[in-house]
Amino acid sequence: MELPPLPTVMFEPLVRAALVEDLGRAGDLTTDAVVPVGFPAELTLTARQQGVVAGLDVAALAFRLVDPAISMQVERPDGSVVGAGDVIASVSGPARGLLTAERTALNFLCHLSGIATATASIVEAVKGHKAQIVCTRKTTPGLRALEKYAVRAGGGSNHRFGLDDAILIKDNHIAIAGGVRSAIERARAHAGHMVKVEVEVDTLDQLEEVLALGADAVLLDNMAPAQLARAVEITAGRAITEASGRVTRETAPAIAASGVDLISVGWITHSAPVLDIGFDYSP
Repeated sequence: MELPPLPTVMFEPLVRAALVEDLGRAGDLTTDAVVPVGFPAELTLTARQQGVVAGLDVAALAFRLVDPAISMQVERPDGSVVGAGDVIASVSGPARGLLTAERTALNFLCHLSGIATATASIVEAVKGHKAQIVCTRKTTPGLRALEKYAVRAGGGSNHRFGLDDAILIKDNHIAIAGGVRSAIERARAHAGHMVKVEVEVDTLDQLEEVLALGADAVLLDNMAPAQLARAVEITAGRAITEASGRVTRETAPAIAASGVDLISVGWITHSAPVLDIGFDYSP
């Protein structure tokens, strides 16, 4: 399925802020001193390791904001699997603008491609099972829309985007509300008819209680695969089942084999290593 691009208006302020941060009070002293005005150049974005590409529109915008005369020719669009040495895109225009925008463009591109790559690795690990890999709200402040886009580029799906698009009742909510029943009843009374209610459970007894109260989804927190399988059996399709807690590429297959619908993974956004991408000029 084709990956829909993000509207530019969603990330332009982020890119502008990043460029302003880098340019500081005097602009690019090194490039302005060394590179002649108007010198034309073409540089290539090349993968230095295997991974999945994400963030090319963001990188392209960084170049254009510095100099509108810069253009990007994409060879491997977002969502593409690349190997070491593969050319992802070529970028051409005035050399000053290319070098001034380079770091900002690469910061976004390498970070988002790293998230896409991490996501793809876990998606591949659970292949053959129905479980979808979903991200969480454990994102870099300000970059949530971009990081969740990168998850989609890697073949994953998105959990809620914020506190305002779904209700997720967790242990502290339950404790303060005075119990599961009170928390769910208050949530139902407060939420509109379009809002789903998910409840975190730690035990099978809690699961039974939550299902009886009509939750739309259950977050099965830190359960072993055997316990997850039993939870899926108890749920019997009455709610969406989501497994969460210390999920890795190595543990994901057994979790998926339990039959859960979703596996939520926080580290694919908050701790994914960058994808190493070079930006090189050849005379």
